[in-house]
Formats: sequence, C-alpha cells, structure tokens
Amino acid sequence: MTLQIGDWTVEPALNRLSAAGKAVNLEPKAMAVLVYLADRPGQVVSRKTLLSAVWPDLVVGDDSLTQVVIKLRKALGDVPEKPAYIQTISKGGYRLIAPVEGSAELIPAPPSLASESRYAERKLRAALMAGTGIAALLVAGASVWWFKGGPAISLPAGQAPVASTEAARKPQPNVAVRPFEALGNDRQEGLLARGVTEDLVSDLSKVSGLSIIRDTPLGDWPGREVRADASAIDYVVSGNVQRADQRLRIQVYLTDAGTGKQLWAERFDRPVSDFFAIQEELGLKILQILPAKVNQAELQRIAKRYTYSLQAYEYFHRGQAALLVRQRAENGVAREMFRRAIELDPAFARAYAGLALTYAADYRNQWSGGGDAALNRAFELAQTAQQITPDMPEIYWTLAFVSVERRQHEQALQYLKTAVQLNPSFADAYALMGGINTYVGRPANTLPLLRTAMRLNPQAGSLYFLLLGRAYLFLGDLEQARANLEHALSRNHANLETHVYMAVLHVTARNKEGADSEADEIRLLQPGFSSSQWLETYPMTDVTQKTKLIQALGDLAL
Repeated sequence: MTLQIGDWTVEPALNRLSAAGKAVNLEPKAMAVLVYLADRPGQVVSRKTLLSAVWPDLVVGDDSLTQVVIKLRKALGDVPEKPAYIQTISKGGYRLIAPVEGSAELIPAPPSLASESRYAERKLRAALMAGTGIAALLVAGASVWWFKGGPAISLPAGQAPVASTEAARKPQPNVAVRPFEALGNDRQEGLLARGVTEDLVSDLSKVSGLSIIRDTPLGDWPGREVRADASAIDYVVSGNVQRADQRLRIQVYLTDAGTGKQLWAERFDRPVSDFFAIQEELGLKILQILPAKVNQAELQRIAKRYTYSLQAYEYFHRGQAALLVRQRAENGVAREMFRRAIELDPAFARAYAGLALTYAADYRNQWSGGGDAALNRAFELAQTAQQITPDMPEIYWTLAFVSVERRQHEQALQYLKTAVQLNPSFADAYALMGGINTYVGRPANTLPLLRTAMRLNPQAGSLYFLLLGRAYLFLGDLEQARANLEHALSRNHANLETHVYMAVLHVTARNKEGADSEADEIRLLQPGFSSSQWLETYPMTDVTQKTKLIQALGDLAL
C-alpha cells in the first residue's frame, strides 16, 4: 500500500519515503508510528496509545517513542517549533497535521485492558500446551528499594487488588520528582542531594491524593537518562544543594509541567545541622501548593524523620550506593556503613533494613559460608526495622524480599500488599510482586504488574527488564523475551542472571552459536559456574519450570 503524506510518498511495506527524486529509509518502528498517525489524520494520539500500539507486548521506556519521533521528523524534514507534519500536543501526545491520501489501517488499535488480560491468558495456555515454559529467577543482590497505577491488575485468587483503575487514578495529580543537583564536588554534598531527592519522593508518596513518579536515573545505563512520559506529568519538583563550610543552601522549584510556569520556589540557607528541619518543612510546603487533600495521619507520617543524626544519615546513603553495585566487595562495604549508622542511631529503622539486605545478598549469591544463618539474620534485622518503624513501606519491601529468599512467597505478597497500601506509588513493590508471580508459576500476572512499575519508575534499570524477559520466556514468547533481555544487558552487561536467561533463550530457540556465546560469558563472569550449586539458593518453587531450567542449562554443560 502506498500513502501520500504531504510531499512524501510513503511505502510502508518497504519502510521507505520518497519525494522529489529523494528516498529515505525508515526503521520499522518509525514507519509504524507514522502509519498509525496517518490513519488518524488531525487526531491527537496520546503517547500511551502509541506505545501500546507500536510496542504491543513489549514494555519500553517513554524515551523509545521520543527517539522514534525525532528520527521521523528528521526524515520528513520537519521542525518541531514550526511543524508541517507531526505536531506535539502538550500533555496530549502527537497528531499528524499534513494532508493524507490513502488509508493506512496497518497498525491495530491498542488492546483494551480486558483484551490485554485475555491475551496474556491465551499466551500462558499456549506455552503450557507447547511445553515451552522456561524457569525464571529473581535478580541476585538487592538495591535499597529497586523495584501507581497502570492497567487493572489481574492477581491470584484471594489476593486483593493493589492498583486502582485508570479512571480512579485520573483525578490525582501526577508529580515528577527530579534529582536534586549537587552544585559542588564535596562528597557529603552529593549524598545530601541524593537524600533530599529520595526522602522527598518518600514523603510525597505518603499522600493518597497524589501520584508520585520517580524521575531519577538509577545509573545503570551510563550516558542516558530515561525520563517520565511528559504528557502524563502535571507538576515537576526539582532543585539543587550546595554546602559552604557549615552552611547548607537548598533551592527548590515547583513547576506546572503543562505551562512551564514556576508555581513556587524557595531557598533554604541554614546551618548544616538544620538539614532535617529543612526536610520536614520542604514536603509540607510543596503540599500547600499542590491540589491534594492531606489527612492528619499522613501529615504525621511526613513529619517523622528516619534519623536526626547527620553522620548516621551519611553512612546510610553511602551504604545504599555500595549496595547498588551488587558485588561481593561492595556488599561488605555497605554492611559496614549500615552498621556505623546503627551505632550512631540505634533507632534508625532504614539502616536495619539495609543491613538485612546485605545478609540476603550473601545468601542468594553464596558469598559466605553462613548459608541459612545469613538468611535468618536478614529476617531478624528486617523484623527489628519493622518494630522500630511499623508504618514504613520500604521495610515491608525488605521483609518481602527476605521472605522470597526463604521461599515464603505468599507471605511476601502480603508484605507487599501492606507496602502499597502505605505507598500507592511504590514501583519496586509492584515489580517484586511480578517477580514472585513468575516464581510460583503465574508469569501472566507479571506483565501488568511490571507495566505498572515501569510507569511509576520510567527510568527503570536492567532489573525490571530482566523480570519481564523471564516472564515472557515462561509464556513462550521468545521474541519479547529476547527484546527485554537485550534491554537489560544494554543497561548492565555484567549481570550474571541476565546472561543465564539469554543462554536459556538461545537453547530454546535452538541457536547453538548464541547459546555457546552466552555460556562463555557466564564462565567469564563467574569462573567455575555450576547450575546445580546456583540453584541451591534459587527461590523458584514451581517444579515444572525449575526442571526445564535445569535441562536447558544442562545442554550447555553449566
């Protein structure tokens, strides 16, 4: 089929544009976006609709669509400021404003939420009938809070839903919190800037009338920052931090995302010792501007600080940074930092939770000879954190993570249910729910949960894509499994688990060359790798899936 869009002749089957003797080749996704818009000339098409239509079974960041539109405009010779073809509609999406001759109808409308659920069920039945389900794994090593809303979520029978429908979420303002910038090179200044960002996300997430989007890069995709869908954001919080001797200057901005108008700004210039007092004021002042109702219980939770020891706070964030590396040596550094924080403040619940994660990482990665003792210690520390601060969602996430390692998956889901009740914007909680569902043989439930997590955390790193890749492997969709695992490797090539799944995928696809290459990568990352030893601390409980994983790795002599 040939279309005429403005001055360009469009040949979708050939992915080619031509005009005045000039021909331009497009990549398939760019052509798919152009054809979808051409079938709806003059109509505003939301970014979410385009993502669902052009990437129907693959969860990708908003950045993917942005890059495609940039390439389209370059090919068409279009200028965003004075568009003749593709117009950007603020908080709306895109529309094709050039005249169109011919009918496209090559890209179907995105599926409804109900049909999406039915699609996942059909894929699961097909995978089970074909016997092609491949076992999954939860990522080894934990960051502090890696992993609202989104499509209606289909959860296991008897489990209460934890995400509202799109209609129920719509009245809630979407607030993006961007990383506060450290203006100097002082190490503590950088830690304080990170702390302000993280704690502000946590504080605002305690308000049920707000939808908080973490617009902060995780750092495992060097050189690129994946931002939240601009059309979905109502307000943006940003700022910077500067330390001069014993003075601390924090500049904060609240901006209307649609108009770009600055609604509020304030500069705090106080002694460094007033850091926690500034934090208490900051969230409350922002809430005075935002159109959200805050009840008394939420105000009390916002006012509660995690610690009032600045040195303990610094040790805690240094521990977080080390834990994110997910390597044995750094895990030891993180443990020492959390211990120092607890020595300075024995009531610092988050430090106990971080310390628990270091022991869980020891167990999962077999970094020490402690075995079950390390896992029991992790659970004791997580329970201590809960006893100190029983209304902190991150602590319930830690309890859930440790419970997963103990193979107590239903108990873990209950902890996560509590976490999202305390913080409906907790992306990591939805992602871990998805991971658990795959462990117990329900990979179809993983997909909508991960979509929710990635909407809340648009810059999701390699771990989210790994969870999606393994779920698609279980569902027998090798194409989508490969796409997500490749995304994961592009963000963190040194992740052993992702290479394991890539190897399993190639075995399943009967690609011997690819499987052998991945086996070499695994041996390079972990000399002497043994699948039987690795599986000893693997939280899989579905016997059929685990057996298939063993068989696939056995084919590679791993």
